[in-house]
Amino acid sequence: MDKNKIFVGSLPWSINNDSLKELFATYGEVTEAVVIMDRETNRSKGFGFVTFSTPESAQKALEMSGKEVDGRTIVVNIAKPREERRSF
Repeated sequence: MDKNKIFVGSLPWSINNDSLKELFATYGEVTEAVVIMDRETNRSKGFGFVTFSTPESAQKALEMSGKEVDGRTIVVNIAKPREERRSF
């Protein structure tokens, strides 16, 4: 399991990869920030992933959960591997 990676949900539609990286840079070095896009519409799906250089930075970034960003209250968790995620 990658303890350096967080899941960020309920993102504002205005957020892109660069602004997501900026949002979390105060918690440590961000090595990757990706907003998941709909392949057909090329619009944000409202969630993304941020990878930090250390697990400690990812742990600190969990403080952002429940904070308001551009009018939306975001959700932040340590990312789970695909096989651990629930399917609906």
